[in-house]
Parts: sequence; structure tokens; C-alpha cells
Amino acid sequence: MRRALAIAAMAATVAHAAPAPADDPYLWLEDVEGAKALAWVKEQDAASRAVLESKPEFKPIHERLLAIYNSHDRIPAVVKRGKWLYNFWQDDKSPRGVWRRTTMAEYRKPEPAWETVIDLDRLSADEHVLWVWKGATCLYPRYSRCLVSLSRGGADAVEVREFDTVEKRWVKGGFVSPESKQDVAWRDADTIYVSRDFGPGTMTHAGYPRIVKEWKRGTPIAAAKTTFEGEETDVGSSVFVVNEPGRKYERLRREITFWEGEEYLREGEHWIRLLVPADARVSMADGWLFVQLRTDWKPGAAAFKGGSLIATRLDAFLSGGRDFEALFEPTERVALQDYVATRHVIVLDLLDNVKSRIVEVRRRDGRWAHSDVAVPPSSSIGVSAFDRDTSDDYWMTVTSFVEPTTLYLAQAGKPRREKMKALPAFFDAKGLAVSQFEATSKDGTKIPYFVVMRQDAKLDGSHPAILYGYGGFEISMTPGYSGTIGAAWLEKGGVWVLANLRGGGEFGPAWHRAAQREGHQKSFDDFIAVAEDVIARRITSAKHLGIMGGSNGGLLVGATFIQRPELFKAVVCQVPLLDMERYNHLLAGASWMGEYGNPDDPADWAFISKYSPYQNVAKDAKYPRVFFFTSTRDDRVHPGHARKMVAKMEAQGHDVLYYEDTEGGHAAGSTPAQQAYMWALTYTFLLNELR
Repeated sequence: MRRALAIAAMAATVAHAAPAPADDPYLWLEDVEGAKALAWVKEQDAASRAVLESKPEFKPIHERLLAIYNSHDRIPAVVKRGKWLYNFWQDDKSPRGVWRRTTMAEYRKPEPAWETVIDLDRLSADEHVLWVWKGATCLYPRYSRCLVSLSRGGADAVEVREFDTVEKRWVKGGFVSPESKQDVAWRDADTIYVSRDFGPGTMTHAGYPRIVKEWKRGTPIAAAKTTFEGEETDVGSSVFVVNEPGRKYERLRREITFWEGEEYLREGEHWIRLLVPADARVSMADGWLFVQLRTDWKPGAAAFKGGSLIATRLDAFLSGGRDFEALFEPTERVALQDYVATRHVIVLDLLDNVKSRIVEVRRRDGRWAHSDVAVPPSSSIGVSAFDRDTSDDYWMTVTSFVEPTTLYLAQAGKPRREKMKALPAFFDAKGLAVSQFEATSKDGTKIPYFVVMRQDAKLDGSHPAILYGYGGFEISMTPGYSGTIGAAWLEKGGVWVLANLRGGGEFGPAWHRAAQREGHQKSFDDFIAVAEDVIARRITSAKHLGIMGGSNGGLLVGATFIQRPELFKAVVCQVPLLDMERYNHLLAGASWMGEYGNPDDPADWAFISKYSPYQNVAKDAKYPRVFFFTSTRDDRVHPGHARKMVAKMEAQGHDVLYYEDTEGGHAAGSTPAQQAYMWALTYTFLLNELR
């Protein structure tokens, strides 16, 4: 679900919280838009800008990144809706962006002709609101009506409006759902499902909708009929509808915890619960039910390992059948990253020791037949369906650290693929080499990581290096082309290190579970092990090594620099979780207790308290310099985490910098200019600290 909550209610989301710690003198910084807190933010921003903008590196980096982010040579990612290919695009002429479309014939041209459908810059000017695009859900099969989601300043909270793509105008008297964390889906031309804030008691403690309603055209939203209710202690509930020729799947997901929930399918007027494991992921296509397992399951005669993708005919399953077959079963170093259905084929996106493999699976002679697809080695591959109604074609993106991303149109079963678009070389990669190493973590586990550096560089410990990691929520860190990293860091002689920590999904669900809840310290141990390994290999040294991470990665670098400050010279901590004693009472924090545990439970706080950065930062320790970044409009990870950490560290006498963007939500900015500015500050900081 797209999780959002009205930004004006941000401070109020702590209403269900336990009493705040009496000994926390910085609680006032949790008042997101309070006058005193914003005055503090303004003062901090001014001080950090003065320091970093005065550096000689800042201006050229900023100008270079701004040119990259506004480049017309970027690949316009498209989604096919009927005869049109739709794309959302931002550049210097349209900083807030345009939703536009073209035909396939035009898209094949080097310079396609685009037709603007919605101009967000014009809309923002007309309505005096800084609108940020959050996507559109369009009515199958003509796609002439769409439910457009717009965010104020980049928050997860959205306003939903009905739009006519033929007339290219907002539908007069159409569906309009005011700002909230919400999800919408078309049931038919005159009915939509909506899950949102309907008033007191309709949201979960995590700040997400727990009630799903059917809303009929021409009636007020207050008259919408409740079709499902979850519990206030859940994460949230939402509906989505999947259409294909001859069948419609109306699906509901009740998320009880971040990792466990209930799946429902609508049959007539009833929601039928699908009896699959609570932690499984479910999809449907061409009359098949696909179940991606996170833990072992024996639904019938056959047993399947966690990490497998299994399938059975949906109607047979609904009638009690449990004859599943495996499309994929994991091995120690091969995991299912993703999969996509075309008209007749399932395309598997696998990670084999953190490098992509693509496998096409189709039904032949009563069984699933597999075919490997030739792809470049040491690359990351992304796949998505082109047109599930009529075609077995699929989009394929190929990227690596040093080769610009290329977009292909592949056809299942055919060895050749059509090259559609490619990025230019945004930086000079000549002489760069990519290596993969393994570090040994505290408990003996081998932790892979990538290193990008000049192939002729001497291993003397003199090279400035950035170690990046995430280590949570089963999210994998894979190779990818970045004009930002290349232009601002690699070209200047810097080394880039990407760690594949436990907590991620690089080797399947078990790799994630190892660092879940009471095991979360293992992510930090793994990160420390990689840092020690790059130092031991003389790739860099402690006086030239920096670490960077955002969101859960902000927690990662926050905990790591406190536990092992002597290993690092600089830290970039972005939109972070840091106060793990109160995280579950701040905005969406309660939704992540399945990942971290519940700090209100003494048994869980016993292990969380050992690493929580805000509680463990010490006055008498010597820490590397830290640059904290967050956003006022982040309604997912509360900006109070970073604010309070900075205030506490400054009071203790530590050297920190802080920048809070007023826009951007949980991202690095809402416009190309904001993104370029934030990254220019970041790399200016790192260059000055690590060289």
C-alpha cells in the first residue's frame, strides 16, 4: 500500500504513545512544524550551508549534478496503458514534472514526440501548492479515467483526484479523496475501493488505514460502504484490483505486522481468505495462484523451502486443492529477487552471488519449463511486463557500476532483444575496475561486498573511500550505474564500497531473518567487518574511510559509528531512525516492529537498547564528523530522530552538521534542483573529510 497520513497531523500521530521519557530534554524537536523547532532547523541549515557552500568543491559539483539530473538524455521509463506509453518527467523546464505520453512508434525514435497530459508546474502555480507526483491508477481496459495521487511537498500523504485522459482534464463531480495516507483502486467505472482516514478510530497505531470502503460515483465519501475492517494494532489494510482478459482479481491485504498478514480474494459479495502462510507473498495471473514463500511450507503432499516460488491453479486452490509445483527453489547463494508475468510466461529475476540471472518459465506439456536468458555478467537486471493482455514482451534494464544503464525490449523465447534507450556516459569510467570480496563477520559468516576503484591504484591505504549499506527489510544492494557517484566521487579518485549485509535480501529470506529483531546487531557486525576488511586489504584506511546510509541505513551508520568510532573519519546519516526507544510512537514507526521489535516490551528493549544510537551516544567518546540530513515533509521516518540526535551530540561537544530540506518527503528532494543540491552538500562534505 502507498502509506501516507495528512502532513498537518504529523505531530498528532504520537497521541497513542506511551509517556515520553522524562529525562529527554529534546522532545520539543519532535514537534515537526512547531515554531521553536523550525527556528532551530533554520539556524542549523544556515550554519551547515555556510560551511559547505564555502568549500571550493561545492559549486562545480553542484553544477555538474544539476546538469545530470536535468539531462534530456536520461531514460524515460514508461508504462503501457492501451495504445499509449506514459512517463513522468522532470527537468529544468519542468522541475515539478509533467505526466506525458507517446506511442510505441515514437518511443523507438531517438527523440520521441511527447504529449503532455498533466503539467504539475502549472497546477502548482494555479493552486499555490507545491505538488509532487505520486502516480496514477487507471481504469481497465480503456484507461480513459485515472485516479491521480498528488502529494504536498513529497510526503507519503496524498490527495486523490479523478482525471479524464481523453479530454485531459479533471473530471467535474468525479472522485476526489482529500489528503490522507490512502490507497484507491477501481472496481468498475462507477465504483472505487478506498482505504484512508475516515475519522477517529479508522487508522492503525502505525498511521495507516485499517478500513476499506466501496465508494459509489455521485455519492459523498461519508456514504461509502465499509467492506472490510482490520484492527487498530495492525499495520494497515488495502485493496488492489488486477485485470486481464476474461478475469478480474479483486484482492485485499490485511497487514497484521510488517511481515505477516492475511490475503483475501473477492468472490461475489464476500472476501475469501486465501489459506497461505502469513508471511508469504501472493500474486495471480492467467488463472494461476503464485506464492512466494519466506518460510518452509507443506501445503499438500509436497514440501517447499522458504524462498521458493510455487504455483497452482487458482480455482483448484479455492476448491481445496493443494497440488503446488515449484517454479523456483533457492540454493545457498541463489535467491529470487523478483518475478513478473507476461501473457504466457513468468520471468524470474534471480540473484546469483549478488549478480543477476534471468530465467523464463512457461507451461509446456503439463509442467513448468525453464530457459536461461543470456545477460551481461556482473550486472543488475530489472524486468517488467510490456503488455500482459496481448504480449510476452517485457522490458529489461541492464546496469552496472561502470556501464551506463540500457533499456531493452525482450521477447520471451527469443534470443535477441531490441535496444530501446541507453544513458550516456555521465562520468569517465575509463580505468575503473569492479571487484567482489568477502569479509568475515563476528560470527564467522561470509559477507560479500563490491569495490569500485581505479585499477592502477596502489593498495597503500591512502584512498578516500565511502562504504554504503542498508541491511534491513529484505532489500538487496546490487550494482547500478550512478552519475552522482561517478561524477562527484569516482572521477575524483574516490573508492566506492557497497556491502551486502544480513538483513537484506541478497540470499533470500533467511539472510534477512538472521538480522531481524534480536539479530539486528548482526547487520552492524557485518558492516564493521567490511570496514575492517577494506582497511586490511589496504584499499583505504580509517583516516580516509567514510560511511553513508539512509532510512534503515541511517540507523546502520548511526549505530556503527557509535560502536566503532575509530574505524571511520566521516559519516553521512540520511533520513535516519535513531531514537529506537520511541520509534514506534513516531509516525509510521509502529509498522516496523516486526523488523526491530517493540521497545515498550522490556524483553525487546533489552536488545534494542544495546544499539539504539540516541541512547548510546556518549559525551566522552571521540566520534568521526557526522553530516545528518532529513526532511520536514518526511511523514514516514520522523525528522525528530535526526533533530534530537544532532541537538544531543552538539550539547555533548561533538562536531556535527545538519541539513533539513523543507520538501522531499522520505526522498532526497522533490525536484532535480533539490536533489542536486543535497548531493552536492553530501559529496563536498565527504571530499573535505576523507582526502
